[in-house]
Amino acid sequence: MTGQSLGIAWLQGSASVGAMNAQAALDELTLLSTQVVEAVLASAGDVLATTATDERTAELALIGGELLVVAAGLRTDGAVVEHVRVALDDGGVLVVRDADRRIVATTVPDATPGLVLYDLRTALRRISSPDA
Repeated sequence: MTGQSLGIAWLQGSASVGAMNAQAALDELTLLSTQVVEAVLASAGDVLATTATDERTAELALIGGELLVVAAGLRTDGAVVEHVRVALDDGGVLVVRDADRRIVATTVPDATPGLVLYDLRTALRRISSPDA
């Protein structure tokens, strides 16, 4: 951990504040959060922004939606699934959603899940609108 987390950078005032467009938010996320390798922002099956290749973008958008559906099926209380984390030997996949958007991100091995989730949630909040 290098201390370059998006959340830490914002607390130190080294990143801009306020709403921004979707692509700028993802670019800033991957620049400042050194644990995030690539990220995709999607809404209702549409990709709104990405830092991944075209092939990976489609794959990650699909995987993110499927992970949320599977996780919702495992819930017995009917509550909305707000995030999913999958740990893999060579990294991880995290999905965070708000009302109608989701960010799917891959991470480096041994990433700090709570910190990455915080960074993803912060990026979602900073995006001004679903069509930004």
